[in-house]
Amino acid sequence: MIDNFLAHLQNGIYHIFNANAYDHILFLIVLSVPYLFKDWKRILFLVSVFTLAHCLSLMLVVYKIISISQTLIDFLIPVIIFIVGLFNVFTAGKKSHTNTFGLLFFATLFFGLVHGLGFTDDLNRLVATSESKWIAILEIGLGIEIGQLILCFVVLFISFLSQTLFRFSKRDWVMVSSSIVVGIVLPMLIRSELWS
Repeated sequence: MIDNFLAHLQNGIYHIFNANAYDHILFLIVLSVPYLFKDWKRILFLVSVFTLAHCLSLMLVVYKIISISQTLIDFLIPVIIFIVGLFNVFTAGKKSHTNTFGLLFFATLFFGLVHGLGFTDDLNRLVATSESKWIAILEIGLGIEIGQLILCFVVLFISFLSQTLFRFSKRDWVMVSSSIVVGIVLPMLIRSELWS
């Protein structure tokens, strides 16, 4: 039992740091780059919203309650990253991230749901040998949560270094970082199979 728990936890963490799933890393970068260490509660909340939405969509898929075209999912994932990245670019230096985060909340919730739907094949393989699928999903979700928090901490640390050692203004750092991510996901949108 403990072996299964550790395996699922490890798979959840690996899901975040998997080089083939770099879209998740890009989303976490644009989600956390506008914040500082003092905003850790806000980041924890957003990351937890993602994890809960991700687990919910995983359960819907595993229990065959919902099924969505992989082409649509592969299109929606970069769309959400693109929107949050642009939001950062146009609101950098403003108080929009600290006063209200309605767009970020809904984008995170939607991204979690969509990303969970895109994890179907891997998930079915991971939970196939488990006695209880929903417990396996929760264990994988815990691993995803841990992986996301580690990655957000790394982003916050790099942001801190760039703003203290290299003297980037917070506004410039958010704009440059988010613009790079937008530039990475734009070709993903253009090459989407949805257009063919």
